[in-house]
Amino acid sequence: MTRRQHDVCRFLLFQQFGEQVSVVGKYLLQKSPSPLHLISSETHLDTEQVKKILCILIQQNIVTFGQHKRGFIEYSIRTGEILNRLWFPKYIYCAKTLYGDAAELLLEDVLQRGQVQMSKVIEVVMQRFNEALETSGKQKISESFVVDKFSNLVRTHFLQRCLDPIKSESNKVVGLEVTGEEETLYRLPDLSRKRKKSHDDGPPAKRSKSERPADDEGDGIFWRVNNERFHQMFRDQAIVQAISSKIDRSAGEVLRAMLRVSEVKTAGMATVTTPISVTEIFNALPKDLMARPLLETYLSLICDDSTNFLSKVGDSGGGMYSINIYEALAQLVKAHIESVVQERFGSKCLRIFRVLLLKKHLEQKQIEDFVMISAKEAKDLLYTLFSENFITTTEISKTPDHAPSRTFYLFTVNIQHVASMVLNRCYKALYNAMVKKETEVNEHRRLLDKQERMEAIAASVEDASQRDEILNTITPSEQEQIIKVRRTIQMLDHSELQICEGIFILEMYLMYFKQRQKDKS
Repeated sequence: MTRRQHDVCRFLLFQQFGEQVSVVGKYLLQKSPSPLHLISSETHLDTEQVKKILCILIQQNIVTFGQHKRGFIEYSIRTGEILNRLWFPKYIYCAKTLYGDAAELLLEDVLQRGQVQMSKVIEVVMQRFNEALETSGKQKISESFVVDKFSNLVRTHFLQRCLDPIKSESNKVVGLEVTGEEETLYRLPDLSRKRKKSHDDGPPAKRSKSERPADDEGDGIFWRVNNERFHQMFRDQAIVQAISSKIDRSAGEVLRAMLRVSEVKTAGMATVTTPISVTEIFNALPKDLMARPLLETYLSLICDDSTNFLSKVGDSGGGMYSINIYEALAQLVKAHIESVVQERFGSKCLRIFRVLLLKKHLEQKQIEDFVMISAKEAKDLLYTLFSENFITTTEISKTPDHAPSRTFYLFTVNIQHVASMVLNRCYKALYNAMVKKETEVNEHRRLLDKQERMEAIAASVEDASQRDEILNTITPSEQEQIIKVRRTIQMLDHSELQICEGIFILEMYLMYFKQRQKDKS
């Protein structure tokens, strides 16, 4: 993990958990894994305090632990879990889009708690949801409705069970692991089993507790969010959006149907999906979207496109097609990098960069001919791209002495190296945007708090003249300053979202590139 990623992790820990948690997190980022006594002594915090902090971070799935060969427990921090917190708002919006408001509240509560029992989260969501419905005068929802939403999130693998504890001979928890097959992580408790009610009529609270699912309470099953499943969905959305922009919306729907079918057939990190027949694709498409001949036309069109998202791999079943996930992500990354090159160096450098992507290896004279610019200008632009590490050179010598006069110098683009470099710069930009936003809020906190107080007081006043009088207590100069600050914060928020989208595509591509190298070896 790079220094820039560490900076973002430390800032997120400080922003969401406070200073002391960020101190422990910073130490673990540098020295992970470490035992409790070492963390306490190095951070100059009390042992009991460190225990509470580690409990919080374990609850939030940020810290994990295991037994050292010498017998003591070591604590390690999971940087990926910290960085995934950047995506929490998008997780919640995704759940709302798929399953409605109840699923949104369910996922929000699970993300907030880190790990939670099914019965507890359903109870909290029912209370919040019914309070909101009561104020609006609408009919309350039933427990079965919320349970159904929770079940949908589990069945589609957006929620999963937490890892089971590993116990030593002395019945002490020394680590976490998956017991049984992976599918057990998505097995719902048997909700039909209820604890037997007591014969004597106890208080309502006790009766309701006795009626909770036995598996949930008795076996101590806790649930957490499956980040990988959400990222898989975001990956699919990016691929569908790309092909929709390149061809049209119907082509995007065809690809979406194929990705939906391949979910249950393809391994999570497979670079190419399993072959899917035209019949399966047609059955997965929404009804009345297109006829089968038109579907076959779209499949041929996507196959012939230069993006290489889709390829035909067989003729059985009307034709077998597979999606090249790695190639699709590579095209998306190239588009992101080309955008960076154009913004930083201009359109002529972009032309050079695109020619090198297309032709792989070229000499300077060949680049001048393909791009159609003068030798002097091409030399300057090539040096600019080379000095910024966007292009590299390969030396091919005619003789063993590697004399410059008898050596060919070929320019090329190492897309993996450039993607890693741009990813590092994205994290730097993200950290700068987050710090700048925090600074703006802290510097103008008095004005922002004053406006919130005045708006709250004005909202509670019925008389319009009194309301205007209260709002006018903010002077025009203060109002102008507030507008300026809010505009700056909004711009920084928008920048963070755009940077996060770029980070996601770059990280996903590099991850699939490593997987592809493993498959080849």
